[in-house]
Amino acid sequence: MSEELTRQSIIDDEHLKLLSLGYVISAGVTAFFSLFGLMYVFMGAVVAAALAHIPASATKTPQPPPAFVGWILSGFGLAIFLLGLGFAALKLRTAFCIKRRTSRTFCMVIAGISCLGVPYGTVLGVLSFIVLGRDSVARQFDAPVAPPPVS
Repeated sequence: MSEELTRQSIIDDEHLKLLSLGYVISAGVTAFFSLFGLMYVFMGAVVAAALAHIPASATKTPQPPPAFVGWILSGFGLAIFLLGLGFAALKLRTAFCIKRRTSRTFCMVIAGISCLGVPYGTVLGVLSFIVLGRDSVARQFDAPVAPPPVS
């Protein structure tokens, strides 16, 4: 192996390690922010319970708002929570795929979706495209993966 190929291999390995770390951190941040969806679930349940217990004479309008309004809020919060956790899981899987040098196309798809997370997701996605687009990195992903040692 020539000196230039060895140097490029070391650079590629380091960049892939940093990308993997970036996706792990991004997955953690995404999972944390998905917890805000649970706040909406709780608020919706409280609103639904409060609306169900309003006496008809306490309101100035003929009817209080229906209780399902709170459950709609809860459903919205649950959807935010589940989508956030799902995307965090995809980012974590991307980090492991980069580390194992498998599923390059999957990693690039998640990098594209990550670009929607302005500004840090965009930076991570663009850097992923730059690194994963190199021919030397593509060869690493195309190389056969050795099976893990049996213990």
